[in-house]
Amino acid sequence: MNGLLHTARLPLHDGDLLAAVDLGSNSFHMVVARYVLGQLRVVDRLRDTVRLAEGLDERGGLDTAVRDRALECLSRFGERVRDIPPQRVRAIATNTVRRLAVPQAFLMPAESALGHAIEIVSGREEARLVYLGVAHAQPPKPGHLRLVMDIGGGSTECIVGAGFDAIERESLQVGCVGSTRRFFGDGKLSKKRWNEALAEVTLQFQQFASAYRALGWDEEIGTSGTIKAIGKICAEMKLTKGAVTAEALPLVRDRLLQASHIDDIDLAGLSGERRDVIAGGVLILEAAFAALGLKRLQVSKAAMREGVLHDMVGRGGEHDPREASVEALVLRYGIDRAQAARVEGTALHMFDQVAGSWALDADDRLMLMRAARLHELGLAIAHSQYHVHGSYVIEHSDIAGFSQQQQQFLAALVRTHRRNIPKSAFDALPDRLLNAARRSAALLRLAVLLHRAHEADPIPRLDAHADGRVLTLTLAKRWLEARPLLKADLAAEPAVFTGIAVDLRFTSE
Repeated sequence: MNGLLHTARLPLHDGDLLAAVDLGSNSFHMVVARYVLGQLRVVDRLRDTVRLAEGLDERGGLDTAVRDRALECLSRFGERVRDIPPQRVRAIATNTVRRLAVPQAFLMPAESALGHAIEIVSGREEARLVYLGVAHAQPPKPGHLRLVMDIGGGSTECIVGAGFDAIERESLQVGCVGSTRRFFGDGKLSKKRWNEALAEVTLQFQQFASAYRALGWDEEIGTSGTIKAIGKICAEMKLTKGAVTAEALPLVRDRLLQASHIDDIDLAGLSGERRDVIAGGVLILEAAFAALGLKRLQVSKAAMREGVLHDMVGRGGEHDPREASVEALVLRYGIDRAQAARVEGTALHMFDQVAGSWALDADDRLMLMRAARLHELGLAIAHSQYHVHGSYVIEHSDIAGFSQQQQQFLAALVRTHRRNIPKSAFDALPDRLLNAARRSAALLRLAVLLHRAHEADPIPRLDAHADGRVLTLTLAKRWLEARPLLKADLAAEPAVFTGIAVDLRFTSE
C-alpha cells in the first residue's frame, strides 16, 4: 500500500478507474467510477449492512462479532478494487470509528482486509464531502443557497452551501442506529417515550438552528439510506411523490407508533433490514423539521461516497481543497510568508536529495511542504512553546480536505521542529506512516535551524545524503564558520535526533 496519505496531485486520464469506500456506522458502501471526458461514470456499486454502531460499547470498544462482520465486508470490497492503484482509492471511516478508544486496533486489520489505507475524517469534513456529492449530482442554481442533511447510523450532518462550496457545516452525535439503541433499546415504543426522546434530540439541532435560519436557504435536500427510506414510505403511503414534507412526516410517525414494539413496525415500503433502526431515523428527522423549520425535503441519490469521488477528481487538478485550507491558516494566524518560503525551499531541497534512499514519495513531499508553511502558526498564540501551540491547533481544528491521520502527521512535524522531541510525538500515527513522519520531521527541523537567523541570502552549499538511519549534511565551511550560533546549534542536534530514529552527521568543505 503506497501513497496512503493521498496528498499528491495525480492527473486523471480518460479510462482511469476511481473507487470510494464509505465505512458508515450503519452500512458500508463502495462505488467504482470511470473518468471519461472530464466526467465520472459509475460502473459498480457494492453495499453491505454492517451495523458497526451496534458493536460500539460505552468504553469505546468494538464487539468481536461486529468487527468480524466488518472485516468480511471489507475483504469482499478489497477483491473488487485489488487492481486499482492506491492513489485512486479512498476509504473513509466516520462516526463509529472516530469514537473507538483505540481506532488502530480496528484500522490495522481493516486496512489489511481492504488492501488500501482507511482515513478517519471529522464530522465536519464528512459534512463537506456529503455536500460535494449532492452538489455534483444535482447542480445548484446560481446564487441559490441549499440545506443538505444526511442521517447516518451514528451521526447526522447538516450543511448550508452555495454552488459547490459548503458555507456552514455541523455534525451531531445522533444517528439512526445510535438513537434507536439509546431511546428504544428494549424495543418498546410509546408516545411518551417518543416525546421525551424528541425533546432531547431537538436540543441538539437548536445549538445551530438560529444561525442556519438567519442565513436561510432556497431548497432542502436529504441524502443517505435513512432519508431515502422515509421518502419511500411517504410515497408508498400516498403522502408525497418521494419527498419528505412537514405534513407527511407526522403521519409516518403516528403510523410507526401504532406498533408497541420495533419488531411490529409496519410501514409501507420499509425494508426488513431497516425496520430495526427506522425509529431513530424518523425521530431525528422530526427533530430537524421542528428546529430548522423545514418544509419539503427532496431526496438525493448522491451521498458522501460520490463526494469522495469528486474530491479525488479535484485533487488531481487545480481544485484541491487542502491548498485553500493551508492558505486560510496562513492568513488567519498571520504566518511570516517569507520565512516559511525559505524553510520550505530548504526542506524540499534536502527532501529531493534523500527521497530515493529513504523511500519517501510525492505524498510525503506535499506533507513536508505544508508543514513548512505552517510551522510558525503557534507564534500567533505565544512565542514560548509556539511549536506545541501550533501542533495542537493543527491536530484539533476542522481543516477542510484533511483526514485525522493527515492532520496528526502535520501536527507531529510542527511539534518536533524545535526544542526537545518527546517520545509521544508520533504516537497518534499508524505504524505505516512512522518512517515517513520521522524522516520528514528531521528535514523540517534542519531547515528551520538553518534559517533561524531569517537571512534572505541563499545557503551557498547544502548537500544531504541518506543511508539507512544515517543522514549526512554537508555545508560550505567558510559559510558555517561565519555563523558560530548556527554551528553550536547543529553540534547539539545529533543527540536530539535519536528521538526520531535518525543518526545525524555533519561535514563541511
